[in-house]
Amino acid sequence: MTSAGGGLTLLQTCALSLLVFTGASQFALVGALAAGGNPLTAAAGAFFLGVRNTFYGLRLSQLLALPRAVRPFAAQWVIDETTAVTLAQPTRRAARIGFTVTGLTLYVLWNLTTLLGALGAKAIGDTEAWGLDAAGPAVFLALLAPMLTTTTERAVAALAVLLGLGLLPVLPAGVPVLAAALAAPIVLYVEGRRQGGTRNDAQEEDR
Repeated sequence: MTSAGGGLTLLQTCALSLLVFTGASQFALVGALAAGGNPLTAAAGAFFLGVRNTFYGLRLSQLLALPRAVRPFAAQWVIDETTAVTLAQPTRRAARIGFTVTGLTLYVLWNLTTLLGALGAKAIGDTEAWGLDAAGPAVFLALLAPMLTTTTERAVAALAVLLGLGLLPVLPAGVPVLAAALAAPIVLYVEGRRQGGTRNDAQEEDR
């Protein structure tokens, strides 16, 4: 329904779920397009949100040790849930089973519910009248909030919000999302400087 509210057709909506199997990236792409953003800018924002799956893949490739011919297909299922289930298994065989079952189940259900949601949005007519344009950001925030467990993560999220909202009136749609990605290196840089200063102060006191 969110993509339908963003102006995507039924075919485009289903293709997006089939090819981009990561919720955060899908919501970011649809949200940027719904706001009138350039498709390339929207795709870039979605790409950066999906980068974390690359790091998951590095860990899972060692743990699963799948044949080379299978790896490109398995990469499609490297998401938060499959990574969590796989890492929790005690043996390589159990890890492969957990990865396969979780990936297949979620992929089928995700695409099935995408189809049902798109058909439902088409049936109710004007999706903007139902406020579905706000569904994407709301769902994304609901997914993100439980992950912010440390002070640094909360600081990154807060700065990203400030950058995104502050630049929204002056930059084209989709670009503020890319600018918000600068929040992580900025916070990490400040955190590193602060910890470095603390260590220096402690060394001086020891002397």
